[in-house]
Amino acid sequence: MDQIDEPAERSHVEMIDSSGPGSAAEKSPTVSAGWAWLAGTLGAAMALGVGEFASRLSEQIMSLVIGVGELFVDITPGEVVATSINNVGAAQKPILLWSIVIGSLLVGGAIGLGARRDQRVIPAGFAVFGLFGGFATARSALTNGPLSWLVALTAAAAGAATVMVLFSYARRASTSSPNNVIVPGSPLSQAANRRRILAYGGAAVGAVALTTGSRIGRTSTAERARDEILTNASSSSTTLPPGGSAIVQPNALPTGAFDDVAGLTSYITPISPDDKFYLIDTALQKPQVDPSTWSLTIDGEYVTTPVTYTYDELMAREMIETEVTLSCVSNRVGGDLVGNAVWRGIPLAELFAEAGIIDPTDAQTQVFSRSVDGFTCGFPTPLAYDGRTAMLALEMNGEPLPIIHGFPARIVVAGLYGYVSATKWVERISITDWIGVDGFWMPRGWSKEGPIKTQSRIDVPQNRDTVSPGLVNIGGVAWSPTVGIERVEISLGEDEVWQEVELAVVESNETWVQWKFDWDATPGDWFIRVRATDTSGFTQSPITVEPAPNGAEGYHTILVQVQ
Repeated sequence: MDQIDEPAERSHVEMIDSSGPGSAAEKSPTVSAGWAWLAGTLGAAMALGVGEFASRLSEQIMSLVIGVGELFVDITPGEVVATSINNVGAAQKPILLWSIVIGSLLVGGAIGLGARRDQRVIPAGFAVFGLFGGFATARSALTNGPLSWLVALTAAAAGAATVMVLFSYARRASTSSPNNVIVPGSPLSQAANRRRILAYGGAAVGAVALTTGSRIGRTSTAERARDEILTNASSSSTTLPPGGSAIVQPNALPTGAFDDVAGLTSYITPISPDDKFYLIDTALQKPQVDPSTWSLTIDGEYVTTPVTYTYDELMAREMIETEVTLSCVSNRVGGDLVGNAVWRGIPLAELFAEAGIIDPTDAQTQVFSRSVDGFTCGFPTPLAYDGRTAMLALEMNGEPLPIIHGFPARIVVAGLYGYVSATKWVERISITDWIGVDGFWMPRGWSKEGPIKTQSRIDVPQNRDTVSPGLVNIGGVAWSPTVGIERVEISLGEDEVWQEVELAVVESNETWVQWKFDWDATPGDWFIRVRATDTSGFTQSPITVEPAPNGAEGYHTILVQVQ
């Protein structure tokens, strides 16, 4: 009877012919493509993991993923940023960071595949990995340069070592088996399977670690300081610390605000217990600024006496408190990148007087501010003196500024989009030339001046909602900060017959206004449009204009089915 050979399982080690033409085929082991790719991927995961772990050891070390992300933010054209904000809003940052993670793992896999023929690819590839990561993180104003380089290169070395060890295991398994074949069910086969399980398990653990890395670790000095300020203010029954104030409740409403329309935006946008104030900025990692070491400097070529203030000095001063609506220039028609809050702080004009501005009326100068993370923006100096709210804000809705909104201090200027005025984590304000000195967004194609445009929005019902015939509440908000809203109108159906709606009472022209309309709905498909007219007599244009380069325009229009 003929002998039947049992089929052998294909292992993670293959054989290649290393002999020359015409000689006996001499077999030598090489790592399979699948195993090589997995080893390279795990090496990249190890490098990222080391970088993530190191970033938790010190506030002066930035995550490699964050560092690379901020590099991409800085070099990305403005129109690309605008498109991403329009399409995915605040989700653009998580998408960017996960793309960097996935891209890094793919690069690691490619290094592993390249190392099948020449293992020198491993140290060379990860050296490039480390150099790129070191450059991306060390360039940040929030990091310690030498430490960043050390962490990046150490992470790269750990990644390279991981790949080389896994390659070594694979080759050792091959040469320890008779005839370089792993027989199914044998101890060597079982060991190989265990290694596969451990490898895939390690990849899963690494993915979980990368996902949760931003949620674990020690509390930052900034967070502890803010919590202490908030606790002291809340626990004081009669006397608050300098600059302290009662906490504004999330749903606090002024007299006359609408609170009887379900789904209508609250007059004051809450920040606690749930933060609903929009969040758009260039920072992938929010600066953690210790107020005990932070200071604000006011200087520039048009300042006679540069001054520097500590946080305690600013908090001890008399402050103003007012409601101001802020909006992002990237807010699309009907979008939610707009919010109204109670801001408490010090008028910029007061601080500038102490610094001795040479000519506050000179429109050829600007208030140019810089954040601790390097972000810059500027607006004409006279706007800080024309009667609008222009302040260094220290509190928001009665609390110390949340870290994500600029703790310990930020700039708030009514009537200007945030990209030209609302610097968070501000550390320097310079009075400098208007021409030739541009903020972060100007080279990326955005307008130098950024007045907020008159806008209106429908909150309820929402687009493509289905409602029952009868009384239906329609409501929303409209804004034109510093100018104010005179009236809001809606049209129902295909014909643009405009009907004026009821406006809520507002505290000033610097805030948005709620509006509502009671609609006797009849069956059918209905287009609902809204438009606002400000106190200057300007009425919104029906022509759709994209947000870039200086703000969106057009009617917010929704389709509602009544059945």
